[in-house]
Formats: sequence, C-alpha cells, structure tokens
Amino acid sequence: MSLSIRHAEKRDAEQIAQFQIDMALETEDKILDPQTVLTAVRSVFDDSGKGFYLIGELDGRVVCSLMITYEWSDWRNSNLWWIQSVFVATDQRGNGFFKSMFNRVVEMAKEKDVMFVRLYVETENDRAQKVYESLGMKRMPYYMYDIKI
Repeated sequence: MSLSIRHAEKRDAEQIAQFQIDMALETEDKILDPQTVLTAVRSVFDDSGKGFYLIGELDGRVVCSLMITYEWSDWRNSNLWWIQSVFVATDQRGNGFFKSMFNRVVEMAKEKDVMFVRLYVETENDRAQKVYESLGMKRMPYYMYDIKI
C-alpha cells in the first residue's frame, strides 16, 4: 500500500469536512453542524493565510488529512507550524499513514525554515500520544486556555 500525499484542493473540501465531523464525534462525542464545518474548511482554500491541508490518497480514495496553521514567534524570529484536524479513516489506521503525513510536514517545514512543528491532543487520547512520541515529538510543559467570545 503506497500512500500518495498532496496538497488538498477545493474539490477535497467535502471529504475533509466529513473527516472533521467524524473526528469530533469519535474523540469528543460532539456533533458538529455540517454546513458550518464545510464553510470553515472551504475558507482555508479561500485564504491561504489561515493555513493549508494535506491529504493522503490510497488507490484514488482520500484516507487521511491534516491541516497546518501558522504561528509567528517573536522569541525565535521564526514561524511555527501547528498540525491540526488530523484524521485517518478508521479502516486504514495502523498502516503508518499519519507517520507518512507527519514526515512530509517536517520535510516541508525544513524547506520553509520553520523552527518547530507542534500539535495538541486530548489528554485522554493515549493512542495518539504514543504515536506522536514515537515520531520524536515531546510533550510541552504548557496548559491551554481559551475563552469563547
């Protein structure tokens, strides 16, 4: 099985949105509004300043995706990339597809002089944490806070 990784295009928006809906239900037991998610996904294609998506295809079928968003660090005078919205189709997990996607992200980040690639994960998602650690990622000493405006 050879995964083909490419930049997502507008034609991939519905599949990416469905992945996000599936992920929210699976990981947080949240039901998302499909139109809101699709509009949000499409907005990334309309505004590259928000980030970009990568998708992985297997025999012409989209089986995984992730989004990269940007952060500027004035401490480091460098960009940081955040991996977000990671999803691998349930019937394709365990095949190393996230690892392939991750390696592509790291390769791309090096080409763009990005200093760090980061992500966040649910505290109870032990399986994902083990995967990230196996790829050399380290747990950060920060808590996340937010406020809904």
